[in-house]
Amino acid sequence: MSSNNVSTGSTSSLDKFFKLSENGTTVKTEIIAGITTFIASVYILAVVPSMLGDAGMPKDSAIAAVIISTTFATILMGLYANFPVVVAPGLGLSAFFAYTVCGAMGLSWQTALGAVFLSGIVFIILTVTKVRQLIIDCVPECLKISIGVGIGLFIAFIGFKNAGVIVADQSNFVGLGDLKTPGVVLFLIGLALSSLLYAKQIKGGLLIGILATTVIGMFMGITKVPAGIGDFFNIIPPVPAETFGKLDIKGVFSYGLFAVIFSITIVDLFDNIGTLIGVSRKAKLVGKDGKIKNLDKALICDSIAATAGSVLGTSTVTTYIESATGVSEGGRTGLTAVTTGILYLLTLFFAPFFLLIPTQATAPVLVIVGILMLGEVVSIKFDDFTEALPAFLTIILMPLTFSIAQGIAFGFVGYTVIKLITGRGKEVHPVMYVLAVCFIIHFMV
Repeated sequence: MSSNNVSTGSTSSLDKFFKLSENGTTVKTEIIAGITTFIASVYILAVVPSMLGDAGMPKDSAIAAVIISTTFATILMGLYANFPVVVAPGLGLSAFFAYTVCGAMGLSWQTALGAVFLSGIVFIILTVTKVRQLIIDCVPECLKISIGVGIGLFIAFIGFKNAGVIVADQSNFVGLGDLKTPGVVLFLIGLALSSLLYAKQIKGGLLIGILATTVIGMFMGITKVPAGIGDFFNIIPPVPAETFGKLDIKGVFSYGLFAVIFSITIVDLFDNIGTLIGVSRKAKLVGKDGKIKNLDKALICDSIAATAGSVLGTSTVTTYIESATGVSEGGRTGLTAVTTGILYLLTLFFAPFFLLIPTQATAPVLVIVGILMLGEVVSIKFDDFTEALPAFLTIILMPLTFSIAQGIAFGFVGYTVIKLITGRGKEVHPVMYVLAVCFIIHFMV
């Protein structure tokens, strides 16, 4: 058999397995999208292990646990759910894990992992019983739209923050950073370059923009110029030997950490739901009936990943909003996720090289994706205040609270209350009342 026939056969197999033609995409597009998602999200390998280290976890084991859990969860999502998303330890949940549970509350990281494990079991139960699916199906259209728009603003806010354009301000909470600093200048160069490439509809433009900005950053002294093989390659990859299986479930019951488990469960549930809804709408994976294709399988993958991550030694694993970067490059199927997962696995050997990419190089992409996700705001019925209010609360409070889950919480409570007090309570699905009460409890604890 000729090499061309083998190549054609392989492509045909991928097309059939991932339903590429059905979703209007190609192998090349999916691979480029997977690479883009990877580069846009690889910064977590620098951020999350650092947080886990602050919680007292051994750094090398934490890095390995993050990489392996991300690889497993993302490839599982691609193969089983055929979904174009990256799944990894969440930033907000890692911060909660390190600075609240292990910091302010003074618990050991082993006990905190036990709480993460139990919350994962809760996720599995909610998924198998179809409760998570029911929750998503009962969300009104105005909130589904506003979740996607809010995530867009949140992504853009993260981009500006990472670049140093937006900084903390004692009098105004946030303020404009110093635009003359090298990091901000590099970001502005990257934003201009990436915007040009995207506007010209250059295939892989966002990826090219990231790589070009990284090279420019090397000349500006913002990121390290590789000096030898040690800056590219780890001969002996790290393993999670000191964290694997070290979770302390018994300790969770000893402390009576219902509030902690409840908070982890609620925050991750709606962080994940929010991200899946936002990315699905962007990828046009929502059917005419308003339901997300393969959502049930995606939720099962997420539930399994959350539990497996705690065993490996990471904070709660969740879907990442940076998945939207790959979707913007045309990613529509699980082949995007599998590509991303394989690249994460390679970071066990090539972590030094991938970590050369500065945040100023990925920040422009986050801003551009944020812009693209704002488009659906025109579909919100702002002439109906009972829908405009919860939509506005959802959209504005995601970036202001720096949390997808908190924005969703205010939107859900706002929708339920405004409909009820205006005599339109019958328009609210019974499940929405239950969720509103849960969110109020979440705020209280």
